[in-house]
Amino acid sequence: MNNCFFCKYQSDPTFKQVENIEKFLSPRKKILGRDKSGLCAKHQRALTKEIKYARFLALIPYVSYQGIR
Repeated sequence: MNNCFFCKYQSDPTFKQVENIEKFLSPRKKILGRDKSGLCAKHQRALTKEIKYARFLALIPYVSYQGIR
């Protein structure tokens, strides 16, 4: 009865798979919590580290552009 995305596909989150990582970000590019993402604690911790590393490498933005100009 695994609802965790990564447990289901027997993989680990990695910064190289930007498409998979972006599924767990809100429209404003904030990291979703476990209650909304449906991940187990182990993969939620790993995902958070990988998202932060992908942001550092500029693969995904820190925030979405919500400008008025």
